[in-house]
Amino acid sequence: MGKYWSKMAYYLLYTRPVPMDYDVRGLLNYKLSCCVNALLQSFSATTELLDILNKWHPSDRTDKSNVPLQLKNILEAMRGKSYPAPYKDFLNCLYRQAIQRWTEQDADEIFHIILSLSQKQIADAVLAQEISSLFEIKVETQVGCLNCKFIQRMPNSLFSLPLAICERENSLENCINSFFQLQKLVDSEKVYCDKCEKRQPSTYESKLVSLPPILCVHLKRFRNDDGLPRKLYNKVAFPETFSTGIFSAGKSEADCLSSDEHYSLYAVVVHKGTTVSGHYTAFIRPNQEKMWYYADDSCVRPSTWADVQGTYGGYRQRYGETAYLLLYRKKS
Repeated sequence: MGKYWSKMAYYLLYTRPVPMDYDVRGLLNYKLSCCVNALLQSFSATTELLDILNKWHPSDRTDKSNVPLQLKNILEAMRGKSYPAPYKDFLNCLYRQAIQRWTEQDADEIFHIILSLSQKQIADAVLAQEISSLFEIKVETQVGCLNCKFIQRMPNSLFSLPLAICERENSLENCINSFFQLQKLVDSEKVYCDKCEKRQPSTYESKLVSLPPILCVHLKRFRNDDGLPRKLYNKVAFPETFSTGIFSAGKSEADCLSSDEHYSLYAVVVHKGTTVSGHYTAFIRPNQEKMWYYADDSCVRPSTWADVQGTYGGYRQRYGETAYLLLYRKKS
């Protein structure tokens, strides 16, 4: 009897079509595929990505191992009327070459895998660069020797901005300031200086060079303490819109940002639970609409900005939904 009701509950929750009067498509949960589901909802709201993929006309339209092709197919299907949108081909494509089946996944890691494979496997260098430019954050890492004052400068690019969370209340701006804060590296953290030809006390900092049209912010809620993983539930308040002035702490000499550029939040990938037992959902605002939608696998419903704010976190919401990835779009 227990097995019967378990199977019945799975059918009712994940496989039964749900009537909808709006254009956001749900996605079935194929045994722990909620992470991919939440990311696909976010990508579906990133209309610029499908616009790039639609410029590509591969000779083999049946390649089951090509990530950008399968991503293009599912994003197009999610714009259609089928419910829930079929996406097993995309999921199997990832399983073949990038992720393990039926395991807990990290949304930021899968986000990077999807974009990296899309960039590598699209047989058009111009379009590959367009995908990269859509998400790529350019920073410069500077390591300065405190002995000879020599500074090593290393360019770097990121698909998401990884922001550490303090074990107290946080704001997005405070987390950004911490990311760009100058750090001193002494004792066991000394860095080898090419000029001094030995390890020296040093400074380390990152400087912002440029921001992309789509900015993904990774709130690093998972931490490893002496080999034991744990999740930080601390509050991180983030705005629905912001100006690039909040990046003033990280501006470099090469930075070409204008302080009056603005970004608007349009997708939030949410994690609920613990490090060993969790679930991903997403809030999205498709087609630059004002209305928010909440997507929990095959279940989709209208939502509000107040609901999104409910993912800020805080220990009163322990084990509740906490924002993990924030996707902002630069306003034109």
